[in-house]
Amino acid sequence: MGEVKSAFVVCLVLGLFLGQSRANFEDCYKGCFILCAITPGQTLFSCSFKCLKDCISPPSNNLRVTHYFCKLGCASSLCTNLSSKDNPGEKRVAGCVGSCSETCTHHV
Repeated sequence: MGEVKSAFVVCLVLGLFLGQSRANFEDCYKGCFILCAITPGQTLFSCSFKCLKDCISPPSNNLRVTHYFCKLGCASSLCTNLSSKDNPGEKRVAGCVGSCSETCTHHV
């Protein structure tokens, strides 16, 4: 019974970290996109790509580099059109980036 409780606590803690990670991405992306969008000469695509690159967590070790670049490539292909000058769409972008993470985990 103790092992079941321990496993439950581990899952709960991991869920909290994953939720926090998504919230941090959303905050990062929204702030980055708003600042970029008001900068003269920036396009929506360049702002979206810059903010994806800046806000997707870089790998902490060399084993995750392939996953990072897969996720960045997927996100730049599928998620950059979800933002507009009036609405960064950080929740939709975070969901899109999350699906890229799942795709890259299964295919890398």
